[in-house]
Amino acid sequence: MKGIEQVHEELDFWGFLEVGHHGMVHTPIGDVNLKTIVMTWVVMILVGIFTVAATRNMSVDRPGKLQLMVEEIFRFLRGLVYENMDYRKGAGLMCLIFTLFIFLLFSNLWGLVPTMMSPTADVNTTLGMALMVFLLVQVLGLRYNGFNFFKHFVQPNFLFLPITLIEELSKPITLSLRLYGNIYAGEVLIAVLLGLFSLTLDLLGGFIASVVWLAFSIFVSCIQAFIFTMLTIAYISQVVKEHH
Repeated sequence: MKGIEQVHEELDFWGFLEVGHHGMVHTPIGDVNLKTIVMTWVVMILVGIFTVAATRNMSVDRPGKLQLMVEEIFRFLRGLVYENMDYRKGAGLMCLIFTLFIFLLFSNLWGLVPTMMSPTADVNTTLGMALMVFLLVQVLGLRYNGFNFFKHFVQPNFLFLPITLIEELSKPITLSLRLYGNIYAGEVLIAVLLGLFSLTLDLLGGFIASVVWLAFSIFVSCIQAFIFTMLTIAYISQVVKEHH
């Protein structure tokens, strides 16, 4: 049986672990994971290629398979947004929501490709995205409610201020750790299976176990992208709704 570190070293096809200290590169703003940065850019490029390919030759009469896929995803997300907030406010957020979901979906799935890594398997990525959502919620709350937005922190009285602050600050933490934990755990377990079983075993050995877990990881990747996006919609809808 191979150790998890040995498996990671054998899977380090691109030599990221040889750069810096275990793949960490020192910068003026602190140490960064080179593999996470590279994989994030790769995912962004893949998302760009996918969306361009799907919308390049759009047709109403004979839409292509990629166009239909993108349209269905957009229609599904639009339904979620319009169910939770006024369509006039939700329409301006659709580009963000759609981009967020597609990026998360590609990021989660990319780590299932041999020798690759999911950017969302790094807590710095998920925390950064969660903080972006948190700041967006505060900005939209101020935009649509003015300073009345801060009233919910002290309702029904000032004694609830510490509780509401803890609840508000816990949102980006739970949002980021939920996504990171699920994606990172999936990649670790795949690595563990590769260490437990040899590819030379028959179909009743490690191959089937790896395939079964791979299929489950695809399901988890899709669900986690949906949950993160759905919670983003829910948080935004809470602050943009009209108060009477």
